[in-house]
Parts: sequence; structure tokens; C-alpha cells
Amino acid sequence: MSRTDHRNPNVAGLRPRSKLVHGGIRRSQFDETCEALYQTSGFVYGSAEEAENAFANDGTRHVYSRFRNPTSAMFEDRLAEYEGAEWAYATSSGMAAVHGALMSGLRTGDRVVAPRALFISCYWILKELCSRYGIETVFVDGTSLAEWEEALSKPAKAVFLETPSNPGLEVVDLQAVCDLAHKAGAVVVVDNAFATPVLQRPFDFGADVIIYSATKHIDGQGRCLGGVILAKDRKYASEVIHPFLRNTGPTISPFNSWLLLKGMETLELRVQAQSAAGLQVAEFLESHPKVAQVLYPLLPSHPQYDLVRKQMTGGGNMLSVFLKGGKTEAFNTLNGLRMVMISNNLGDSKSLVTHPATTTHCKLTDEEKIAARIEPGLLRLSVGLEDPQDIMEDLDRALAEA
Repeated sequence: MSRTDHRNPNVAGLRPRSKLVHGGIRRSQFDETCEALYQTSGFVYGSAEEAENAFANDGTRHVYSRFRNPTSAMFEDRLAEYEGAEWAYATSSGMAAVHGALMSGLRTGDRVVAPRALFISCYWILKELCSRYGIETVFVDGTSLAEWEEALSKPAKAVFLETPSNPGLEVVDLQAVCDLAHKAGAVVVVDNAFATPVLQRPFDFGADVIIYSATKHIDGQGRCLGGVILAKDRKYASEVIHPFLRNTGPTISPFNSWLLLKGMETLELRVQAQSAAGLQVAEFLESHPKVAQVLYPLLPSHPQYDLVRKQMTGGGNMLSVFLKGGKTEAFNTLNGLRMVMISNNLGDSKSLVTHPATTTHCKLTDEEKIAARIEPGLLRLSVGLEDPQDIMEDLDRALAEA
């Protein structure tokens, strides 16, 4: 095999975990082992004719890092190869990905259907931003196929959902909803952040677009912000999503792309370890006398447990923990923790916990909190890579002191 062959490895025959290490690589003339960081805003041309051709061609020639950057392209291609997407675009944050994936395809008079159980910023885009432009959003109970059927009984432009949801861990039947959406003419956009590409593959169930907050598990180490949009159909992405992103500029920095590339190398290992620990912690908390309920996808008590087993390969690392003592006991528990840290981030190698009613979802009205089950005693726990026994001992001690 020639040196040139080594610069761009063919990953077509590799298994998924290997693609997380070798996918998307573009080696320079120096044949580096670690992916190169091209920390540049622009690129130069040998002649005016070369510049003219660069802007007229198919985009393979890099012209400006707002459009495409070699390091970001490696990250995009690696995740696309792992996910089975035809197209990917990295953004500055997860919410930039949500905004771009939705607003690029919507016009005044369009209808969107979405579950009520959404991350607060996603809910704001659909409820507030879309309404400013005359776009109607119909909210449904994401776990009720009857409500999905009613909402999608007439034409819709898009369906947006997250499954499992943040923070209530509601699970949506992807296959059924995608089938209904496509009959209504809608593009299905799935926020797969909680499940990660390791544990759930929405394209297999009919999704058209997948988005991630790469800040979470893909980085997984609390270092940077990032997002990504992946599309099953390159034509749709090139004609609808890409022009919107190219001209509005929600671009990721090359440095953050480089960090995310390195995070992907250990993504499966981290997510699988966190998922195993998540189940242990969930089982422990479910039997704790101060806990009213634990929602975790792979607990048999989860309302959509059978569905979870059909469309996810693991439960993930996210738990919703409802304490019997309400806000007072929730705050006392948080303040009693010694290792698990209070933070509104998630998917980190460190265990993190937050009180959604007063942090991530504090801007919801009382009625909206009730509908989304953002209760005073709810804690959202992101299980990290520590020894599960240490996590459980820290939680047990804090609960006892509370």
C-alpha cells in the first residue's frame, strides 16, 4: 500500500468501533498519526483562475472555514460513517444544530408536530420562534400514538422529537411516528443526544435528520461546545439545510472539531461503561426509602420499557430521580454530595446532577412544568465514569443527611 493510500484509510469494511478511530481521516503530506488541527479562517490560491474554480466547484476545495474546514470535515465524515448518514455538518452548539435543522426547511404557514416533553430551548424554538414567523406547532403527548395520529392526520412539514426526552426520559416510538409523519409529508428530525449514536440509530426506524449536542457524550469530558446535523438524504441536505447553514454561519471552530474527533475515539467505550453504571445506580435508587420514583429506560418499571428494548441497545447514563421530600430534600441532597457535582451539563466523564425546576427548565410556566413533570423533587442525574459503588455511596450519604 502506498503512502498516499495511508493518508485516507478506507473504513467501508470496518466495524463501527473501528470507524470511531479511523473514520474521516485526511492526513497531510507529513503523515501524522493524530488528526491535524487546521486552525485557520481562510485558504489561499495559486492564481485567480484557481480561486474562481474553487468557488464554482462541488465544495471539495476548502475556501473559508465558515463553509468547511479540513479538521471539521474529518469530524463530520467520521460521525456520518458511524451513523450511516450521507451528509453531516458540524455546528457551534447543539442548539445551533436544532435551529438549523428545523428553520432551514420551514416557511410561513407550515405545521410542525412535536411532543411536549422537550429540552427547554427546543421547546422555545417551536413555541416562540416558529410562531413569530407564522409557523404552527402542534404539541402532543409523545408517548400516545393516538395523539400523534390525530396531529398527523393532515399535512405537516416537520416532526421534531427527542427520545429519551430531557429530563423526563419519555420514549417515543420512532418507527410508528416516522411512518405517520411521512404519510403526512413531514421530515422527521430526531434529537438523539440522550441515547447517543451508540445506543440508538434513528435512521434505522425512518428518521430523516439526526441532531446531536456534541458537547455531551461525543466530547464527554466537559471541554468544548459543539453540535452536528446528519441527514440520510444528501440531496435534501444539500438543497435545504446546507444553504441555510452556509449563509447564517452557526459554524464550529476547528479546535472544537479536533477535540470532538478525539472524543469519538473512546465514545463507545465510555457510553457502554456509563450505561452499565447507570443501570446499577438506577436499581439502587429505586429501592431507596427516600426516593419516590426513578425513571431509567432499562428499569422494568419504566412506562415504555418494552419499547426501549426494541429500539435501544442500552439504557444510557441519564436518570430522573423523584424525591419524596420535594424541593427541600432535593436541595439538601445536592448540598450533601461530595463527589457527584452540581452542574447543568450531562454526558460527562464526571457524574453530574441538577435540579431542573430551578435550573434548565426554570423558565417554564407552572402549567408547563406540570405537563412536562418538572416537579420540585426531581433531580436529573448524569452518571459518569467513576466506580459505580462510589457514586452510590455518595448519593446514599447525601440522601441520609437530607
